[in-house]
Amino acid sequence: MQKSYFRFSYSNFYFSDSKGLSVEQTYKAAGVDIKAGEETVKKIKGFAKSTFNQNVLSDLGLFGGFFELQKDAYAEPVLVSSVDGVGTKLKVAIAMNFHATIGQDLVNHCVNDIAVCGAKPLFFLDYLAFGKLNPEIASSIVEGFSTACKQNGCALIGGETAEMPGVYQENDYDMSGTIVGVVEKKEIINGKNICKDDVLIGFQSNGLHTNGYSLARKVLAQFPFDKKFDDLALPLGNELLRVHKSYLNLISHLKNEAEIHGFSHITGGGIVGNTKRIIPENLSLKIDWNAWEVPNLFKLIQKSGSISDEEMRAAFNIGIGLIAVVAKDQVDKVINTAKTLGEKAILLGEII
Repeated sequence: MQKSYFRFSYSNFYFSDSKGLSVEQTYKAAGVDIKAGEETVKKIKGFAKSTFNQNVLSDLGLFGGFFELQKDAYAEPVLVSSVDGVGTKLKVAIAMNFHATIGQDLVNHCVNDIAVCGAKPLFFLDYLAFGKLNPEIASSIVEGFSTACKQNGCALIGGETAEMPGVYQENDYDMSGTIVGVVEKKEIINGKNICKDDVLIGFQSNGLHTNGYSLARKVLAQFPFDKKFDDLALPLGNELLRVHKSYLNLISHLKNEAEIHGFSHITGGGIVGNTKRIIPENLSLKIDWNAWEVPNLFKLIQKSGSISDEEMRAAFNIGIGLIAVVAKDQVDKVINTAKTLGEKAILLGEII
């Protein structure tokens, strides 16, 4: 039986053994700890396996991950993929020494990116790079990957963990993730049916998600992460680490219950920048910026940095993480479906 993979990279260092040192000693002297890598792989294998389903051709160990597509379940299956990172939200996790949810952020971001196209996620792969590999931190991050993968019904079938001294500072790390999903060709949601007078319906975000952190960190640097504000439910650092929300369940129900012309995942670029990506060139957006109450965290960021409304709208989601574009006669269906899922639908504007 084939195997999926999860491995540790020894980086691209080469050192001669002229002093009689073993290869392991030479690597470790260069800052790459092979034993730490092996320990990490042992810790994270269980998290990966916990996400496997009947489509994963297990076990772990080869150079690639194997996933069997049940093509008979589809008339014309189309694979949909996306790759992303979490930006400088990592710096908050590192400063807080809290790494349990940053992996969930990455998976959910990637899942949303293909879900808005109508796709169901199949499997996820990650890349982690450390200045100095800490097996406990790596394990915590990968556990977050596995948690979100299970919540979204996809398998974590592979990953690469690299220790790269000289590229990253000792306590720093970086990550990226790749998601692959599938959608029936006739069910692809790409915005081509969007037309004049269609309605924009927004759904709330769970904070900054994974965008705008460079600006947020700069203007909030005057406050310690453990500072509490009267109008924030959690200390500042915890507010900034709220998990990027997955909209997969909501999207799945909406597309089954209503005729959706388009979905927009609100990430870097804000509401306008992301929604314009699915709007035909001859049309534009008319947004009612007073249609919802901007969450207090965004208000704090804006006030702390004297940031203009225009800049806030371009850098952040300002409280809206997903937008559905529908014909007027579908609005009630969307609102009612969302309500059954505990989601509040907000009428944001229209297509002009």
